[in-house]
Amino acid sequence: MLKGIPGILSPDLLKVIMEMGHGDEIVIADGNFPSASIAQRLVRCDGHGTVPVLEAVLKLFPLDTYVDRAVALMAVTPGDKVQPVIWEQYRRSVIASGEPFRDFEYVERFAFYERARKAYAVIATGESALYANIILKKGVIQ
Repeated sequence: MLKGIPGILSPDLLKVIMEMGHGDEIVIADGNFPSASIAQRLVRCDGHGTVPVLEAVLKLFPLDTYVDRAVALMAVTPGDKVQPVIWEQYRRSVIASGEPFRDFEYVERFAFYERARKAYAVIATGESALYANIILKKGVIQ
């Protein structure tokens, strides 16, 4: 046990976010996301939702301030009637983290999958909300 480290962050996840450098991306994926087939490095966080994982990661993870949008969401597929309510929770969590935040980048579904394939790691959660996948771009400690 360590002081000040959120308990939801496993040793494997801590190692991954420590290894990441400026500009590297990490995906926090919902339970429907094809995490195992896409990830270069897969970190299991089964049984947890994306919001608590996001909030825990943001306690240690600086967002990139050299890009317009350091946080990306999978855009709703045209014609899909879903309105992702979890996105407002994400907005509140990112703002509460104190990290600089302008707005989300919305990435088309298949482009999101391609970007996730290039991400440093994918965190697979048990989140059941639809369109709950989120990408964070790592910044630097200033």
